[in-house]
Amino acid sequence: MTSDTDNLVKLLEVKQIDKYLFSGLSPKRPSRVFGGQVLAQALNAATRTVDDTRITHSMHAYFLRPGNPRKQIVYEVDPIRDGKSFTTRNVIAKQDGVAIFSSSISYHIDEPGLAHQMEMPQVPPPEALESDFDRWTRLANENPGKVDPPISNPIERKAVQPRNYLDPQPQEPQQQIWFRAQGDLGEDLRRHQTVLAFMSDFGLLGSALLPHPHTGMDKALQSASLDHALWFHRPFRADEHLLYCLDSPLTHGGRGFSRGSFYTRDGVLVASTAQESLLRLHKD
Repeated sequence: MTSDTDNLVKLLEVKQIDKYLFSGLSPKRPSRVFGGQVLAQALNAATRTVDDTRITHSMHAYFLRPGNPRKQIVYEVDPIRDGKSFTTRNVIAKQDGVAIFSSSISYHIDEPGLAHQMEMPQVPPPEALESDFDRWTRLANENPGKVDPPISNPIERKAVQPRNYLDPQPQEPQQQIWFRAQGDLGEDLRRHQTVLAFMSDFGLLGSALLPHPHTGMDKALQSASLDHALWFHRPFRADEHLLYCLDSPLTHGGRGFSRGSFYTRDGVLVASTAQESLLRLHKD
């Protein structure tokens, strides 16, 4: 792994305090805790209380309050069910004794069954595209004082059709982004699932803004993730390129709804997501 990726993995793999109690820290930036970080840390905490013959297949979460990156996050795991083929864990994340996040996570043994999947769209390969890190570095150099340069690069992201964040124009509510963790994450599927949970919060809220002349950088817009659903369908590697295909069927009532699908380079659907986000324009 690169040093940035190694730091990210250490951040996401939380510290165990007691059998069902864990704690996690946050980087100094951004000014509030990134939702993908809390998703990944909660998943990591819950998974470490489950027999390793059972693999995460779904996660449903609510973001209740903004997280403060200057304070630790305590993860309380409730082992509510250990069945013959399914296991369920509830996780509450707290700061100062107050819940900021809640989640239910389900685990399943590997078993055979019916199989089909939707086809992956045809897009340019990641080698033909500019990374977000390079693009934002370039934009920061071209627009001093308007754009902050990136400070770390643990996750490579390459948008098929990057949006112009300095002059956003309405477009169709769909996008595709190649993702991968930089370096080798090893063979543990649970680590790859933890990292994909972190990745999965990128792009969903932004997809709901594509038909509108706004981005998450717009100071006239109050935006936040409200809830998040994640399904793991098959084993995968988060350190190999995955295509995240995103769309937003609806934005209404101050909320945006978005969906996503992760495909391997050879077109295998390995994970799916859904999210509702707060998109509130300030009246003044």
